[in-house]
Amino acid sequence: QVQLVESGGGLVQPGGSLRLSCAASGSFFSIYAMGWYRQAPGNQRELVANIISGGRTNYADSVKGRFTISRDNAKNTVYLQMNSLNPEDTAVYYCNVVTGTTNNYWGQGTQVTVSS
Repeated sequence: QVQLVESGGGLVQPGGSLRLSCAASGSFFSIYAMGWYRQAPGNQRELVANIISGGRTNYADSVKGRFTISRDNAKNTVYLQMNSLNPEDTAVYYCNVVTGTTNNYWGQGTQVTVSS
């Protein structure tokens, strides 16, 4: 089993920044991918960004150039630096970890609200 602990959400004004963190612990051999998804009210959960073993990253088009994902392998932790936030970024952000290549784990979610 894998446990995920998220932190860093909150309320921020448009144009502001937040940094999300997600630390994985538990029993697993290796992590294939770590990433962040988000879900706004009435919308489906969508990929924001992920980082695959080896360092390849993927970003949603809506966040390219504003968000940066990074990973500390020694700490089994993934970070999402979010800059130039706008109200459309408001959502619950969920950490996702894939171990092996098929075992998906989700964090409890952290609320990000962008509002003046």
